[in-house]
Amino acid sequence: MQACRKLGLGLLAGAISLSALAQDGDAKLAADALNPIANLTSVPFQLNRDHDIGPREEGKKTYLNIQPVIPFSLGADWNLISRTILPVIRQNDLAPGLGTQTGIGDITQSFFFSPKKPTESGWIWGAGPALLLPTGGEHMTADKWGAGPTAVVLKQEHGWTYGVLANHIWSFAGDGTGNGNGGVSNTYVQPFLSYTNARFTTFGVNTESNYNWKTNDWSVPLNFTVTQLLKVGEQRLTVQGGIRYWASTPDRIGPEKLGFRLAVTFLFPNR
Repeated sequence: MQACRKLGLGLLAGAISLSALAQDGDAKLAADALNPIANLTSVPFQLNRDHDIGPREEGKKTYLNIQPVIPFSLGADWNLISRTILPVIRQNDLAPGLGTQTGIGDITQSFFFSPKKPTESGWIWGAGPALLLPTGGEHMTADKWGAGPTAVVLKQEHGWTYGVLANHIWSFAGDGTGNGNGGVSNTYVQPFLSYTNARFTTFGVNTESNYNWKTNDWSVPLNFTVTQLLKVGEQRLTVQGGIRYWASTPDRIGPEKLGFRLAVTFLFPNR
């Protein structure tokens, strides 16, 4: 009887230990999912919807951003993080007589060289090149090749994640008129702040702001999101919902009022 009791207590202790290990693993995974340059392969599918676009505010745009993130080890101290944004677009009446277009937009490809260990004060950073590839269809492309620098810096502590990601892209080749003024010169700035609770639910806010140096226009959407880490079978993933408020857009061109976002991100921890 005493042997059975010891065996039962041992099994219970083992189960509690495994549960704690699983919780620790999920906590790290939830944090890594918020880190743009984590050593984590992920495939986000991000669906966005905006409306009231154009001079008559009749335009609508729905776009699915497919954003695979793939890390590569560069020896003992560095990683190379590949981040791709491929938009699949359906847009209607963005300008009078323009009609409807469906297809892919221009691809933005970024590479971040990032130390494997944070700094002594806990900051995580990465930097490298960003490329603009003119893969979009008619009325969905700048029709220009572009390149420039990109960088990200962030910190994660006590459930909080905060930082900023930025890039600047200049066009250097292509036949199109780019941003309507002969080329592309665009700054992208994304400050972000989020908090993850004990149930791995994350409440976040960010802005994905763009400044067009050719037309001197800001586009400033404020995104408010809720994200949940889930397990479906053996697959870890996050599900996100959110609203977007357009604080600033180019006059008579950009979207107005509120937009919406739904996203699913498949996570593949590197072993």
